[in-house]
Amino acid sequence: MLSSMQRAITGFHRDDEGVWVAELSCGHPQHVRHDPPWQSRPWVISDEGRRAQLGTQLDCKLCEMAPLPEGLVAYKRTPSFTEQSVPAALLAEHRTKAGVWAQVVVEEGKLEYQCARGTFILKPGVLGVIEPDSPHQVRPVQSVRFHVVFLRAAPSTSATSS
Repeated sequence: MLSSMQRAITGFHRDDEGVWVAELSCGHPQHVRHDPPWQSRPWVISDEGRRAQLGTQLDCKLCEMAPLPEGLVAYKRTPSFTEQSVPAALLAEHRTKAGVWAQVVVEEGKLEYQCARGTFILKPGVLGVIEPDSPHQVRPVQSVRFHVVFLRAAPSTSATSS
């Protein structure tokens, strides 16, 4: 199991649905709700309560996703898929080839992405990173449009002399 990625709260804003979102030091957003008995965060309801939480650490699930290594180049892109057109192979556990990375890019809606590092909810602006030869799958959460970009190491540009 991966270790927790604690990040400091640097600010707050409301999303399009009026739900409070903590802005974390890593740059990722995280919804913060007071929704007993599931989530008990009474501090979220007042300006004073939110101000008192600045600097507090929260676990950032998005930081647990693999980072893309430097030097990768895109070489292929799938067409855009919807919840109706997503290929069955993507809904079942599958893998990319050795040396092949990929990014799941959600254009609209939400998509659940499962991999060895956990389960993530992807949406526009939140990319899914697929590691080489690692099992993964997706599941539409609602209406969705997404595509996959495949990446690999850039070809060597070493010059030869004659």
